[in-house]
Amino acid sequence: MSNPEDPAGTDAGDDLADSTSDASLRRSEARSEQIEADLAVHPERYRILTGDRPTGNLHIGHYFGSLRNRVRLQDAGIDTFVVIADYQVITDRDGVGPIRDRVYSLVADYLAAGIDPARTTVFTHSSVPALNQLMLPFLSLVTDAELRRNPTVKSELDASGDRPMSGLMLTYPVHQAADILFCKANLVPVGKDQLPHLEQTRVIARRFDERYGRAVPEAPVFPQADALLSRGAANILGLDGQKMSKSRGNTIDLGMSADETAKLLKRAVTDSDRRITFDPVNRPQVSNLVNLAALTLGRTPQEIADEVGDGGGGGLKKLVTTAVNDYFAGHRARRLDLVADSGYLRDVLADGNRRANEVAEATLDEVRTAMQMTYA
Repeated sequence: MSNPEDPAGTDAGDDLADSTSDASLRRSEARSEQIEADLAVHPERYRILTGDRPTGNLHIGHYFGSLRNRVRLQDAGIDTFVVIADYQVITDRDGVGPIRDRVYSLVADYLAAGIDPARTTVFTHSSVPALNQLMLPFLSLVTDAELRRNPTVKSELDASGDRPMSGLMLTYPVHQAADILFCKANLVPVGKDQLPHLEQTRVIARRFDERYGRAVPEAPVFPQADALLSRGAANILGLDGQKMSKSRGNTIDLGMSADETAKLLKRAVTDSDRRITFDPVNRPQVSNLVNLAALTLGRTPQEIADEVGDGGGGGLKKLVTTAVNDYFAGHRARRLDLVADSGYLRDVLADGNRRANEVAEATLDEVRTAMQMTYA
């Protein structure tokens, strides 16, 4: 329990460090499995917050790593909020770039993939003032030292060289907490590397309750959000065998044409051994292409490797190209129709922003009540 006389308490450092320990990971995995089982029976118990930074177009790594899962959860009947985190673009950049085009590109890919704007609230950070206003009381609940110990902030600081860290980058974990808590999400789909961010959110929710009490006596203002850990999420590498990243230019964007995809896959890195095997440790580039074919064909990687056999890199690339283009043909066709109807995309975002604002303003009213900051 935090010391109520301490501005932020003394336990968060231990909590954040513990969130990456082996024992904590096992607890998180067990809890996630329990939640997965309950989702099928009681979807009405949950609200999910997830989202993306509009720093570029979504690619196939995003699709298999998160987007496909969002559609699954939405279709299971779970109330879902998707934030397009436009304010977070400037945490580690000097400008926003062609952000408007990128935001609408994300919306088009969401809808093409199966996100239903009638069931999922899609909104942008900058359009929800009450969400961002939560940053002020939340910042009073954490210390500078705790923020600097956060793995994401720490890695950014280590990689910055002589570049000073911006205040927004330092407080990035608090902004993420505001994203989750403004809509009272109690479930957040994350990878294991993101558990410290979620633990920071849980710390802030708990400290707010400890310091300011409750908006109503029987319930805290904010829930303790759980992690829904990715279940066997595909770890798709880039076409150069490195981590798939928009900044590296090694991705296949969801909006690319079949011809563009074929040209990129033709240049994908393989090796000189003609016999195709699935060996992610010793043959990561070849295995990455095998895995991509398996995902798009609904088969096992071993089956794909056995089929290509002695066909070498050329045979493997031919199979992958056909499989990827066939798999995403429907997505691409829907996306083209959506992009051509910019008015509809604007309407979707406007409606999502309206709904998010209603939720955020109601939450902010509860926060003000708990803080005794209502004056009329």
